[in-house]
Parts: sequence; structure tokens; C-alpha cells
Amino acid sequence: MYDIRKISDDVIYLGCSDRRLALFESAYPIPNGISYNSYLINDEKTILLDTVDKSCSGQFFQNLEAALDGRELNYLIVQHMEPDHCALIEDVIALYPEAKIVCSAKTVALIKQFFDFDIDSKAMVVKEGDTLSTGKHDLTFVAAPMVHWPEVIVTYDKTDKALYSADAFGSFGAINGNLFDTDINFEKDYIDEARRYYTNIVGKYGAQVQMLLKKASNLEIKTIYPLHGLIIKDNIDKFIEKYDKWSRYEAEENSVLIAYSSVYGGTENAANILAGKLADKGVKGIKMYDVSHTHSSYVLSDAFKYSHIVFATTTYNNGIFETMENLLHNIAAHCLQNRKIVLIQNGSWAPTCGSAMKAILENLKGTEIIDESVCIKSALKEEQLSELDSVADKIISSLK
Repeated sequence: MYDIRKISDDVIYLGCSDRRLALFESAYPIPNGISYNSYLINDEKTILLDTVDKSCSGQFFQNLEAALDGRELNYLIVQHMEPDHCALIEDVIALYPEAKIVCSAKTVALIKQFFDFDIDSKAMVVKEGDTLSTGKHDLTFVAAPMVHWPEVIVTYDKTDKALYSADAFGSFGAINGNLFDTDINFEKDYIDEARRYYTNIVGKYGAQVQMLLKKASNLEIKTIYPLHGLIIKDNIDKFIEKYDKWSRYEAEENSVLIAYSSVYGGTENAANILAGKLADKGVKGIKMYDVSHTHSSYVLSDAFKYSHIVFATTTYNNGIFETMENLLHNIAAHCLQNRKIVLIQNGSWAPTCGSAMKAILENLKGTEIIDESVCIKSALKEEQLSELDSVADKIISSLK
């Protein structure tokens, strides 16, 4: 049975959700599932914007048939060639052979890599500023390279003042009946997973996101239609403000994130004592993670959120304990910038992880290591409490 939702007089939601998938892109935990969004504009011409993941193919084709209601499909706009959005292109063209595929030149090359059908005879190649009139709707295409693949275009509907934003402004999480941000508490129930989605999927490409935001600032936008997550109406300005901060690598919270790994509890104890000292000295909103317990995607998200980060870990095989090492490489790979960092190392006979952590982090743009003096030998000693007091004072001075 089909499951379509009428969004406006001309726009129908055809998407679907997967609540069984454990890891998005085989990498990121999605305990609340994921949505794959696709939209149909029913105008004098019919326009399908993107397809969905192959796991949803049965539902999608029932939805598409019901939404078209006997009409032919005239255009398929391919905004992004990642398989969670493009997997069904070849199947759509087999069912609707007269449809034109509207896409960028780089998308044509990627289609040839993924599929074997004759894309050259089907392609309507567009570039920045090109337009497509389908009757009442006037569409303009905006290039969004590396947000987060090089071929990406987004589509602005001048008639509805709507931005079909590809992977920008998306979020982890299935659609649970409510399609719009108007139906949920955006700050409480949505923004954390939207941040985790952005930082892990798009976060490396801050400069490219800034370019897209600059282009978007010249458009009057009343609705954002992303390829994952809720349709945004009420929180457009707030979401754009968040994207601006994230892509500038500016912290949202002037507070402290403490990320630690601990084999036998010595490093964890030091992290807890430091957190308590910071709290006693007036620091609010401290966040702590055992990085051996919490997936790095959550820690990375909060690394983008917090202004100050403490990394505390154990020397292991003459290097960094592996869960912390993985996190640090992940943070470096996503080009986090403009943070104040404290390093705490532990080592029973040869503490070397401090210098190894520093080597990974010291080249992050605008980032300052404000303390690396605390070295634990197996377990924190009472005489070292003053060292943690000193670290706490340095953090607080920096916060102010």
C-alpha cells in the first residue's frame, strides 16, 4: 500500500524511513533510524526530486505510482549521487523512459560509474543559475560542490520560495508521522541529531558550506526540503545560524567537553576530579564521555559544540589507547578549528601518549593547547591535585 503525504497543492512527499538499519553509511549509529526523502512536484510537467535508498524500493515505487496517478514522469532531478538517494535512478528510467534526468555535468559522469543505461540520451545538464519552468513552478539550480560531494546541486523553487537542499540541512532520525519542524520541539528533540549529522557527514567542508550559505542569503526561503530529516519551516533562520556557526567552526557553548579513555580507572578518576573542580569553580554545562563506550560520532558532534576540550587517555603499546586515537584522528579528519585544548596522559612505565596526541591536534587551525602538564603514573596521587587545580584555573581563565 502506498504511503504519500501531500505537502502543498502541488508537492507530494514520497519518502520512507528505515528503523532497522544500525549504521548509516556503515559508520554512524542511528538508534532513531533514518529517513530518505523524495518529492514530486505535480505541475503541467511532473518533476521527481531524487529517489531513495534501495532498501525502500518497494515502498517508493508504490508511492511514486500513486503520486503520479496515471501521469507520465517528465523530469527526474538528481541533486546528489550518493546511493542512499540515487540507487533507483535506473529503475525509474526503466518505468518512465520518456523522463529527462536533470543534473550537473559531474553527475552524468557518476551515473556512468554507478549504472549502465544510456545517460547521454536522457541527460539535461544544468549549471549554476540555469532555470526550468514546468508550468506554475520556476526552478533555479544552484551549485553546491562538496556539500558534500563535488556534483551536488540544490534546487530553488521561486514560485513556492522553497529550497530543495540535497544533503544540507538534514538530520539523522526516521520520520515518525510528523513531517515538519513545526510539529516537534526543534531545540530539544532535533538539533542534537542534526548537529551530529552535519559534523560527521558535512563537517569537513566548512568553506564550501559557507559558499552555499552566501548563495542562500540571496534567496527568499519559506521552506527547506532536505533529503534526510524533517521539512523545515519555522526554524529556517535558526538552522541557518547553526550552519553558519558549525561551518565557521565557532563553538555554540562556552564550556568544557571532557573526553577520556581509561583501562583500569586511573584516567577516569582524574577526569572526574577535574570535572568536579571545574564545576566547583562555577563552570556550567560540562559534558563528559568515555570514548571507549560512546561512539566517536557523538563526541565529534560535541567537539563542534564546545569551546574547550580536555582529552585524557592512557599510553597503550607505546602510543595512544586505540579508542582515543580513533577519536583524535576523526576530529582531525573533520578539520575542527578554533578550540582550546587540554591534554592529560597516563602511563605506568613509559607515558608517551601526550606527545602523540599533541602531534595529531597541534596543526588544527586556530586551535591552542593550553595545558599538557598533567602526567599520571598509573593512578593520580594526592600531591597532583594541585596540578588539576592549575589546569582548572587555566581553563576558567580561557573561558572568561
